[in-house]
Amino acid sequence: MNSSPSILVGTTARVVWVRVEGKGSFLNATGLKEFGKEMTNRGFREFIVDLQNCPLMDSTFMGTLTGIALRLRELGSGELKLIRLNERNHDLLTNLGLDQLMTLDPLTATTPSAKPEVPTLGQAQSLPTAAPDKQSQAETMLEAHQDLVDANPANEAKFKDVLEYLRQDLRGG
Repeated sequence: MNSSPSILVGTTARVVWVRVEGKGSFLNATGLKEFGKEMTNRGFREFIVDLQNCPLMDSTFMGTLTGIALRLRELGSGELKLIRLNERNHDLLTNLGLDQLMTLDPLTATTPSAKPEVPTLGQAQSLPTAAPDKQSQAETMLEAHQDLVDANPANEAKFKDVLEYLRQDLRGG
């Protein structure tokens, strides 16, 4: 695993592949958000996110994934599938009710012969690992947390303070 987090992306047929290397966090969520929007605008509807080398995700990163899944739902087709995730990430996602919105394929539920074929992503691109500026990062964080609430209203109590703080921060106060 790389010492600094990175997100590698590529496409095969009509499927978008995303491989997270290292922690998924607010630091690398903006690049993923922009990439997801671009791919859905280009007509891609199947996203597979490989989390084998992602030990942990923060709420902004999970909210960014949620935003992609919500966009697919809004478009009326497609799927966001998370594969090879560890127990901790699986628990984080299910505790937020996100397993109702996206498909989770944890390591523990996959037999070696049934493991999905993951492309080598030889032509993969690496997404930017940081938001271009503080404003963009705050906007990504706010949008991600709002998506978590939109996906599961029970999350509002969990993120109410975060949402209020981010709104105030963006208003400059």
